Amino acid sequence: MLLDSPAVERLVDAFRRLPGVGKRSAERMALHLLSAPEDEARMLSEAVLSARARISMCTECRNLTEVNPCSVCSSERRDASLICVVEQPVGAMAIEKGGMFRGRYHVLHGVLNPLDGVGPAELCLDRLYARLEGGQVSEVIVATNATAEGEATALYLARQLGQRNVKVTRIAHGVPMGGGLEFADEATLSHAMEGRTLL
Repeated sequence: MLLDSPAVERLVDAFRRLPGVGKRSAERMALHLLSAPEDEARMLSEAVLSARARISMCTECRNLTEVNPCSVCSSERRDASLICVVEQPVGAMAIEKGGMFRGRYHVLHGVLNPLDGVGPAELCLDRLYARLEGGQVSEVIVATNATAEGEATALYLARQLGQRNVKVTRIAHGVPMGGGLEFADEATLSHAMEGRTLL
């Protein structure tokens, strides 16, 4: 049977590494690609390789970008005194869709999770602290997800940033507990941003 093939197993395993993709979904995607015309599979492969080659991390905010610094960090129309800290690039994308936030971002690319070996050093927090040194930043909004790890990261940041003479706020919990920013609608995110509180 085809699913016993080592090549197919590797393809299924590759799809299973994507967030939110279970075994059955991975199998369906793998079988679709193997049944599709060769040019469709080649197009997907080339799109992934091209994106990986062109996208890098912004040296300012650590968001993913094609230009460095990214368009948000280099924009004169963004409020440089306001930084929103998110776990992943998808969090910044979700907030941008709401259209209410006019500040800048800082992307952690994770959360504190000692069981998985993720501590403050792995989140490269020194880059965030360096952005505060000029005294231009007056408020940092912590927009980590409403999970145990997200809350622990928010509390840690509140303590660390509070020592640096900057106002630290947390987005309001219009975002569902246990859920990610990418799953909230624009109205919920706008309400959460407007209802942020001091940490």
